[in-house]
Amino acid sequence: MPAKSKAQQMAAGAALSAKRGERKKSSLKGASKSMAESMSEKELSDMASTKQTGKPQHASSKH
Repeated sequence: MPAKSKAQQMAAGAALSAKRGERKKSSLKGASKSMAESMSEKELSDMASTKQTGKPQHASSKH
């Protein structure tokens, strides 16, 4: 599942580093904290590796 925004991609990267033990889980906040708890390492890796080119800074709340 690709990231929909730069912020989402960056949060996934932070959650992935915590899941791998490269960062303390206690340092996570907000979206990255919930991502680390609810997503697998594979899902986080897929989302974190999304290219940022053409992505908005934050995803629109409209669906």
